[in-house]
Amino acid sequence: MLYQLLIDWTADVSFFNVFRYFTFRIILAALTSMVLWFVFGPKFIAAVKCFQIKQYVRVDGPASHHKKNGTPTMGGVMVLAASLCSCLMWCDVFSTPVRLMWAVVLGYALIGLQDDWLKIRRRRNEGLTGRQKLAAQAVIGLAAGYALWASPGFSPTLTAPGLKNFVLDLGPLYIPFSALVLVGATNAVNLTDGLDGLAIGPIIMAAGTYMIFAYCAGNSVIARHLQLTGVPEASEVAVVLASLIGSSLGFLWYNCHPSQLFLGDVGSLSLGAALGLAALIVKQELMLIIVGGIFVVEALSVIMQVSFFKATHGRRIFLMAPIHHHFELKGWPEAKITVRFWIIAIILGLAGLSTLKLR
Repeated sequence: MLYQLLIDWTADVSFFNVFRYFTFRIILAALTSMVLWFVFGPKFIAAVKCFQIKQYVRVDGPASHHKKNGTPTMGGVMVLAASLCSCLMWCDVFSTPVRLMWAVVLGYALIGLQDDWLKIRRRRNEGLTGRQKLAAQAVIGLAAGYALWASPGFSPTLTAPGLKNFVLDLGPLYIPFSALVLVGATNAVNLTDGLDGLAIGPIIMAAGTYMIFAYCAGNSVIARHLQLTGVPEASEVAVVLASLIGSSLGFLWYNCHPSQLFLGDVGSLSLGAALGLAALIVKQELMLIIVGGIFVVEALSVIMQVSFFKATHGRRIFLMAPIHHHFELKGWPEAKITVRFWIIAIILGLAGLSTLKLR
């Protein structure tokens, strides 16, 4: 809203033309949401403590996690609030991709909010059932997929990183494919959120990578030069992602080990949805496998563990899944696991960006 107001004043104040540049608004969006955390973060944590909104750790989890019991949670509410305020200031709120992004993100946030609230009310780590969460996620995913597929000029095609001539037209099948991407991304991020700072680090790396993709896809000259699928208004998605990055960095200030605040399902599901939808909007769907490789490995470790356990009647591949718990039980300090996963996330983000020239 502030952006539209400043643009309206450009006829009288030429300096305000600087707000037409996406790069300037991207920086402002990130800084604004981060500053909001530093101003209101301590007050939010104090309020969460006052209302006894705290984490209940799984009894079957690693013994070292029992000391985390009672840590304030649902930090995702503040992450989204700071990001949304920043977007209202620096985004074109009439942009269709921006509206779709926030509709989907807030939809998944409501699922996570309900899950977190049930855990708090029951005073144990039991929220929505797996089927309930998957069903709700699938409904929102299908609605988002239809909205994309029905958008004028949107191409329901699939390309592969580094393969110039690979183009697969999914047609109406793009709708369930979109739902699969969104459900997969949200649950993979949710599974990764098990150690202090572990999930939010790779989220920042992946969002930063897709922010660059969105900026390039929204610029017709750059998109044509890099042989990317041009997406009108995709650069506005870059501003949204910048606001989420800034807010995530603000959250990380309080989430680093030892954590003062947990993300909660309201945060992990919504941020996972943001990454999934960004990949769909900028037409870099399969790139999410590379850029979000940490989340993919975490999810695969759970699938492999459960499948092998059932097939062998009790045998395990890992000491515990998701895989970060495996390293914990091997004796790795929590901080070491987190930082090493961050390093891998940075490498994967750079690998994703390198494909811009492999065309």
